[in-house]
Amino acid sequence: MNEALHMVAKILASLTAALTLVAAEPVFSQEPLPSWNDTAARSRIMDFVKATVTEGGEGYFAPADRIAVFDNDGTLWCEQPYYIQLGFMLDRVKALAPQHPEWKTKEPFKSILDDDLKGIAKGGEMGIVELGMATHAGMTTDQFNTIVNDWFAAAKHPKTGRLYTEMTYLPMRELLEYLRANGFTTYIVSGGGVEFMRPVTEKLYGIPPQQVVGSTIVTQYDLVDDEPVLNRLPKVDFVDDGPGKPVGINKFIGRKPIFAAGNSDGDYEMLRWTTAAKEPSFAMIVHHTDGNREYAYDRQSSIGKLDKALDEAERRNWLVVDMKNDWKKIFAFEQ
Repeated sequence: MNEALHMVAKILASLTAALTLVAAEPVFSQEPLPSWNDTAARSRIMDFVKATVTEGGEGYFAPADRIAVFDNDGTLWCEQPYYIQLGFMLDRVKALAPQHPEWKTKEPFKSILDDDLKGIAKGGEMGIVELGMATHAGMTTDQFNTIVNDWFAAAKHPKTGRLYTEMTYLPMRELLEYLRANGFTTYIVSGGGVEFMRPVTEKLYGIPPQQVVGSTIVTQYDLVDDEPVLNRLPKVDFVDDGPGKPVGINKFIGRKPIFAAGNSDGDYEMLRWTTAAKEPSFAMIVHHTDGNREYAYDRQSSIGKLDKALDEAERRNWLVVDMKNDWKKIFAFEQ
């Protein structure tokens, strides 16, 4: 009996060792990135990941150092004809308008109620900030979370008629999954409001709330009827865009990424900082080139402007992903 037990133990130990070895191997068994065409872009991504996970190679990184950061607007989900969070603001203004009769004559609220997008744009950055304070503050974090979840459950894109939650880029979701399968930890680093994104990022991208870095407004601890709450105040706390992105990564993640993806000049500093190290690193730009399946825009766009970063991409060896030519499908609902 003891000999039989000893034999079983040896078999189990061998199986455990084999399974451990398999688990440690890079994940290349099933075809990765199925919604990507077999172009140089796909090959560059796969070559970098393979080098990153191959022990003993020059490009190897331990799993703890495999940090990948992604912009959200225009990189993971559609940002045209306006940012999804701006769509939320527009709907919130209309919902709150009965409580604010002064908005009928006050900009940028008047333009929103008149469905005048050009009028909204005239308000510039300060107008957007005012909209944000009017629609995002004056409530607890729990209340805001409920409002955002309810909005995402029903709000639809003005062009496709699809839920905004369906307007995510399938190839980028596959890339997130591919990186995670090979030991990367994936983060969102976006100029969007962090508490606007967090309710949906895990469902949409597999990225939990604690791995989302974004812009914030001041939040304050209060007691209401002897119950602790966090109140959202009408004051900007941190803007996670442009040079704010590397600052946000350093502050909230604490490790420098080796992989970064963006789509606009707002991601320029994040891409530069990621690729400034002597160690191997990877930066990519999603270039919106498909005016039929999505939108075509770059240098002249008021939303997602891509100019400086596009000019410097080749010199800095950043991958520019051509949506029209590099992606088989853009959205999961495509036939």
